[in-house]
Amino acid sequence: MDLNIQGTGSTVTVSDVAFAREFNEALVHQIVTAYRAAGRQGSKAQKTRSQVSGGGIKPFRQKGTGRARAGTANSPLWRSGGVTFAASPRNYEQKVNKKMYRAAMQSIWSELARQGRLVVVESFELADHKTKSFAAKLKGMELDNVLIVSDEVSKNLYLAARNVPHVGVAEASSIDPVSLISYEKVLVTVPALKKVEEVLA
Repeated sequence: MDLNIQGTGSTVTVSDVAFAREFNEALVHQIVTAYRAAGRQGSKAQKTRSQVSGGGIKPFRQKGTGRARAGTANSPLWRSGGVTFAASPRNYEQKVNKKMYRAAMQSIWSELARQGRLVVVESFELADHKTKSFAAKLKGMELDNVLIVSDEVSKNLYLAARNVPHVGVAEASSIDPVSLISYEKVLVTVPALKKVEEVLA
């Protein structure tokens, strides 16, 4: 299929496998869920009554004190006692094979192209690292909520874009499904587009 290159009147030919695939919502949902789950730390931990230190002796005699009977100071009812249903460290990662991940990325890129949310440009270079000039350039292209995908993110682009709300910057080699679906539009340079095609086709 052919994609229009903005501002030039020319087109770039890309693989139908990578950019004209039927959208598979269930697969994309599964991959996005797995990607987000893999980012969870899973290090939350609490102690049960068996793990809390001390409590080996009966705190006071069974009868005659006027208090409720107690066999250990580690009871969840007591201050500094154990937690009834204590959280323990766990791994949230879900198994995703390469074929599924590639198919989901193909679906996302194809849907972006179909919906007109994919903006292709020859290059996206900045003369300086000033946020003001970067924001003006985006305004001139009528883009406000956008992910910029380049084959290599320059220092100027990184510095200029980091404080602009609703704008993301990523390299083609490290693009992820969550970033692609989080923005209204995706601006991609031709070299980056070719890199994506190499990986997905």
